[in-house]
Amino acid sequence: MTIADAINEMHEEMKRWRHHLHQFPETAYEEKETAAFIAEKLRSFGLEVHEGLGQTGVVARLTSGEGGRSIALRADMDALFIQEQNAFAHKSKHDGKMHACGHDGHTSMLLGAASYLTRHPDFKGTVVFIFQPAEEGRAGAKQMIDDGLFTLFPVDYVFGMHNFHDIPEGHFAIKSGPLMAAFDCFEIKLTGHATHAALPHSGTDAIVASAQLINALQTIVSRTIDPADSAVVSITQIHGGNTWNALPGEVILRGTFRCFKEETQELITRKIRHLVDSISLSAGIKGEIIFNPENPGYPVTVNTPDATEFALNAASAVVEAAQIHREPTPSMGSEDFAFMLKERPGCYIWIGNGPSAHGCMLHNPHYDFNDALLPVGVAYWVKLVETVLV
Repeated sequence: MTIADAINEMHEEMKRWRHHLHQFPETAYEEKETAAFIAEKLRSFGLEVHEGLGQTGVVARLTSGEGGRSIALRADMDALFIQEQNAFAHKSKHDGKMHACGHDGHTSMLLGAASYLTRHPDFKGTVVFIFQPAEEGRAGAKQMIDDGLFTLFPVDYVFGMHNFHDIPEGHFAIKSGPLMAAFDCFEIKLTGHATHAALPHSGTDAIVASAQLINALQTIVSRTIDPADSAVVSITQIHGGNTWNALPGEVILRGTFRCFKEETQELITRKIRHLVDSISLSAGIKGEIIFNPENPGYPVTVNTPDATEFALNAASAVVEAAQIHREPTPSMGSEDFAFMLKERPGCYIWIGNGPSAHGCMLHNPHYDFNDALLPVGVAYWVKLVETVLV
């Protein structure tokens, strides 16, 4: 492993940053103290800071030499609504919220890269450091873009990195093409005619219709999607009724679907709508569906070939070839960095956080970011800048 001495010397300071952020987690669009912490550090490095994109986003820019390309490096900074169950000194001080996905580590690594690059600007071009809010289901990347991110900070490429459990510590997983799935959710309302449970013929039963619909939805993947494609449709909530002896007039179903192609995303959407309409009609009830009722769906996270090659070259300058996984299995998890990749070519990679044993997997109340990764992540960011901006 090749890491500059100046990066290793920052390790303890980055751990202090990371532990501070872990203790004070903030969820989507509430990252005010987190943003202030990041902005203060960036200014202390001598960078000009732009605040407020995507409500709480923070952006800084560093230029070295004349001309050259411009690239963006992105870290997410929001936490989750999870009650932490760890007992270490830096555990969350905000009840019901924790950094269970490692965004505290991502932020600290990008801060470390910004610090190093301001002191060692061995590149020709411009680096834009993006600290993004609301990755966890609230599409903060899209909000920053809608607020003018790439108009104010035009770039040729955009890069992202996320820690991942069950990849060996400090290894990288990098591939061109789809890496993470599209994400959509839906809410279905089935409205029948309430009646006494002893007199079902006097009403129209939304519960039976919901059961038929749930079973039918499970055939979308098995009987509509090409077996060579990957997709999943899951019902995650069922709400209906409040007593033992009455059939309710309404049932609410909520769920999600994931896939790796836009055309598959469109096909599943059409098929769900068709099943809601047809089963509702046959049951004599009213069926309504809303897609992504609270937040926009996420596109597929797709890495472009040229940017992926840059990422592979940078990782190869940091770790041995055996520590780079070139064909990782794409994840059905989703990532709003996909919105940035729809605007600019780029590459999103995984850095190994180590085994998930003892609850150390993403979105788990026992999770904690592996501090050993901090200098590895910074070294990757630095090598990426030096690889692209030559």
